[in-house]
Amino acid sequence: MKHYDIIIAPILSEKCYAGIQSKRYVFKVIKTASKPQIKIAIENIFGVDVANVNTMRVRGKLKRMGKHEGRTSSYKKAYVTLTANSKSIEFFDSLS
Repeated sequence: MKHYDIIIAPILSEKCYAGIQSKRYVFKVIKTASKPQIKIAIENIFGVDVANVNTMRVRGKLKRMGKHEGRTSSYKKAYVTLTANSKSIEFFDSLS
């Protein structure tokens, strides 16, 4: 599996913006990715040193459109913390 297949997209929310200063970033990843796979993918894509990876499965929310009911898709997200001497991820620098 390629590194770009593991990381789907960055998650940008108010809670995620608060972690940028402390080099903590949040990404949407594929459901089958393990913590070591996520760590290697982030290090190779962005050229940084990863200290810690925490993962979380997010269940889809219940949505209704009139009488029809369904769920949004569930996904897995990864909280990635970089080491203190690592450079920051350039994509997030303009957001903080």
